[in-house]
This record gives sequence, structure tokens and C-alpha cells, in this order.
Amino acid sequence: MLSVRCKMCRKELTSTTKTQCCGCPNQMMIREGKISALDLSEVILINSIDSLKNKSIFSKTDLQYQESRRQRRVRKLDFEER
Repeated sequence: MLSVRCKMCRKELTSTTKTQCCGCPNQMMIREGKISALDLSEVILINSIDSLKNKSIFSKTDLQYQESRRQRRVRKLDFEER
């Protein structure tokens, strides 16, 4: 869920499937996670989707195991030809 606030009118909007507009001269609009405004420097992100996506499903031990596997070297075998 994405939440934004307009600095001009201080109206807070939350993203849904409907288009929402703050109604001030900045004309901030939000719909399904997409934000538009005449001046985006006047818009503050309160809750962003990225902060929700950064949660990892792996534990620390799983991440350490995968890191050790990534650093593993391939062993070359030499065979004699007769």
C-alpha cells in the first residue's frame, strides 16, 4: 500500500484501483502505485512499496549457506590419456 502527502494542501492519499486527486494547484494524483503531480518536489512518500518488498524470506543461516556456495571453486580433474 502506497501512501503520499501533498506539501501544499497537506492532504494524504492512499493508493487503490480508483484515481484519487488532492484538488490543490499541484494536482497530485495517485492510482495503483503510480504518482503524478505538476511539481513532484511537493510530494512526500509516507509508505512506499519498496519498504514492503525488502523483507527477506530467507533466514541468516540460509543466506550464509548460499554465500558460501557462491564462493565455491570448481575443481579441475586431470586424466591421463593412453
